[in-house]
Amino acid sequence: MVDSFRSVSTEIFMSIKKTALDKNKLDQVVSAARQAQDLREQSYRGQALKMYPWVCGRCTREFTHKNLAELTVHHRNHNHDDNPQDGSNWELLCLYCHDNEHARYEEMRFSALQKGTRDTKAATATHSPFADLKSLLGRQK
Repeated sequence: MVDSFRSVSTEIFMSIKKTALDKNKLDQVVSAARQAQDLREQSYRGQALKMYPWVCGRCTREFTHKNLAELTVHHRNHNHDDNPQDGSNWELLCLYCHDNEHARYEEMRFSALQKGTRDTKAATATHSPFADLKSLLGRQK
């Protein structure tokens, strides 16, 4: 009987100890999550998400907590260091519209560079890939 009492008391003690450890670990996890949320809210993304509705500025797709990771903060002047507190340089865009915006911007920059390095006269093609096609097709018959 004494042995059975010891085993039961040991099991109770171990479960209490385990519960205390689990509660301590849970408190640490919750504390770390709150600190991470505070850091996120201090970032320009956190500020923009508080400031603007969760809607893409181009395609008007609406976002919830579930798919919020697909909503990005776009810098209108393409300078990621320009983060005014009033959010005047920010725009919320979905991933697809954000990629499209940056692709258009790069195309514009590239074409401006090309125009700056070339003469105003447009280059013309001198090679004609199908020039001898008729004679090549005639040989097959």
